Amino acid sequence: MKRAVSVSLGSSERDKAVEITLLGEQVSIERQGTDGDIEKAIARFTELDGQVDALGVGGIDLWVQMGEKRYPIHDAQRLVKNVHKTPVVDGSGLKNTLERQVVKALINELGPQYASGKVLITVGVDRYGMTLAFAEQGYELAMGDMFFALGIPIALHKLSQLHLMAKLLIPIATRLPLKYLYPTGEKQDEIIPKFTNWYEWADVIAGDCHYIRRHMPVNLAGKVIVTNTTTLKDMELFRQRGVKAVLTTTPQLDGRSFGTNMMEAALTAVAAKNRPLSHAELDEMLAQLDMKPTIHML
Repeated sequence: MKRAVSVSLGSSERDKAVEITLLGEQVSIERQGTDGDIEKAIARFTELDGQVDALGVGGIDLWVQMGEKRYPIHDAQRLVKNVHKTPVVDGSGLKNTLERQVVKALINELGPQYASGKVLITVGVDRYGMTLAFAEQGYELAMGDMFFALGIPIALHKLSQLHLMAKLLIPIATRLPLKYLYPTGEKQDEIIPKFTNWYEWADVIAGDCHYIRRHMPVNLAGKVIVTNTTTLKDMELFRQRGVKAVLTTTPQLDGRSFGTNMMEAALTAVAAKNRPLSHAELDEMLAQLDMKPTIHML
């Protein structure tokens, strides 16, 4: 049996382990949270190196990837500094392949009214494949990179603005300490409503589940959420706020959807190439598995 482990800076309360079958191969997938403890995460990656078939980095990305351009997140790279034998992935491969399918899935599952609309994307550079999917479909965009990631209350509405921001700010932002870039540990459970006008404006709210949860208002009546890494608790919180439907970009397994890093690690383990997979290789495996986003009506 193959084994893939995601070591996350997130809360250990979200830990989960299941066994699945991918392309006829049994795979044990396991998410291990370190409650925001960077040194604990480094130690766990070091311990698992050479002991498992693939490792996923959860709670933060190793890179910001926009198309073919990659910018290293320097503090995140420290997490895997001692990993030399086991291939490591952060989910960016699936973000730029599987997540390109989200708008098609919305139209197929919820109807032609979702062929257009208004979408709030929490951080466009984090979900560039998803962002391209909505832009190419002609959705009105509000990308929250400036306020969700940097605390600056300015929305971006065009891909050209996103590209300019990336060129100017990503080289600086990727050198910031992790605590300034992403909620980790107990902060992942905090909900502090902000930017309510943009949540109200959007028909669809898309992006990382932790970013969406962190600042969501009490009322999300009729909204559609497009995200990943959902637990039963997340789904109940969305239901209580009146969310119409949640589309997860990764499949539901034993009551929850795992992060893109976990699923990419599982595919990497099955491929047994002892290296991260290219986008083309991931696309081929996804086609063989018929893996696609899943809609959940609330």
